[in-house]
Amino acid sequence: MSFKNFRLTIVFRILLIVASAILLISIIQKAEFVISSIILALLIVFQIISLVKYVERTNRKLTTFLESIRHSDFVSSFSDHGLGKSFDDLNIAFNEVINEFKKTRAAKEEHYNYLQTVVQHVSIGIIVFEKGGKVDMFNNAVKSMLRINNIRFIRDLEKVDPNLAELLQKMKTGDSEVIKVFNDNELLQLSIRATDFRMRQKDFLLVSLQNIHSELEAKEMDSWQKLIRVLTHEIMNSITPIVSLSSTVKELLINQETKRIRKDIDEEDIETSLSALNTIEKRSEGLLNFVQIYRNLTRIPKPNFRYFKVSELFDRIENLLKPKFQESNIECRFIVIPGSLMLTADADLIEQVLINLVINSIHAVKDAKQPKILVRATQLSPHKVNINVADNGQGIKPDIMEKIFVPFFTSKKEGSGIGLSLSREIMRMHKGSINVRSKPGKETVFTLHF
Repeated sequence: MSFKNFRLTIVFRILLIVASAILLISIIQKAEFVISSIILALLIVFQIISLVKYVERTNRKLTTFLESIRHSDFVSSFSDHGLGKSFDDLNIAFNEVINEFKKTRAAKEEHYNYLQTVVQHVSIGIIVFEKGGKVDMFNNAVKSMLRINNIRFIRDLEKVDPNLAELLQKMKTGDSEVIKVFNDNELLQLSIRATDFRMRQKDFLLVSLQNIHSELEAKEMDSWQKLIRVLTHEIMNSITPIVSLSSTVKELLINQETKRIRKDIDEEDIETSLSALNTIEKRSEGLLNFVQIYRNLTRIPKPNFRYFKVSELFDRIENLLKPKFQESNIECRFIVIPGSLMLTADADLIEQVLINLVINSIHAVKDAKQPKILVRATQLSPHKVNINVADNGQGIKPDIMEKIFVPFFTSKKEGSGIGLSLSREIMRMHKGSINVRSKPGKETVFTLHF
């Protein structure tokens, strides 16, 4: 029997079971109806089982729905006609959820394809691999750069360079390395950066590889040209008067016609010659001193890293330079935030850098009405520390800003021009950096990044 309403069907079946039960009770005690009683009892059991299955249809439908979601099977649809409005609403809700999942899945696939297109398009090589070394993804830039078509495991890169494979497996989040790789007799200077993430209950490492060989060559050539210009300027300043004075001495002591030493040299010529030789000696000593300074610049000792309190470093610098502050009436403050801030570095080399910067600030504020210098150390994150040296002095002109780190360049008459270049080299050896910002006539801030 078919009914158009689920509720009516349930009511009818219950009434039928009740009626069957009443009939069974009325005939079960009569001997002539024994077989009928058995048949009626079996019929009641069948009706109850049928009713239970009929009622559980909703649960089966819900189970099918959840299984579809679990297995991402969004092909199924739900429809039951003739069971009433509640079932129609349930089917509509199921189908709407399925459609939303279909849309979400399609959007994810589009987004995935979009990201894949972007990753494959960029010129920077990208490799993603599990911590065990199994490669999950790599882009076309890696294939082109390393000239390898397939990478299943990071160790496969040993075919390109054993050092490259070993380096990638040892890298951690935030690591940055530059490595030279020879691939088919071509030199690659790869800048490598790493970051890790967790996906699908697995740990992955993403590394980017960029060939910076041409950029480094351009920077190196530019640095050499700047250095050569400075060296040429300094050497010519010393050589020119030496050549001129040597020629003067030669004219005073040698007869230009006979090419022999003159016998009629008077005291005035002797004094002039001695004065010229004295000047030549001084200029030669200056040139030798210049060369010695250059040698010192290229022989910075390897850093001896240790863990120390920044406040102790500041105290030593303050005590050392206190007489200069008092002499020039300069207000200098040293601040450490937090006060217990620790730093891993070569304390002696960093002390030398800060002394250079503070002395530069002392010279910069000499004409200021209220000269002030602030040395401030702050912790930006557990692994990042900044030290600022700020002053309210004359500032740095924009046209010389990019030259101040060039060796031997100086805007001071008494300066050697190696302090800032030495400081930059020391920070480079600490895998840090130094930069400057300045507003002429207002302030200058040098920042050490660790």
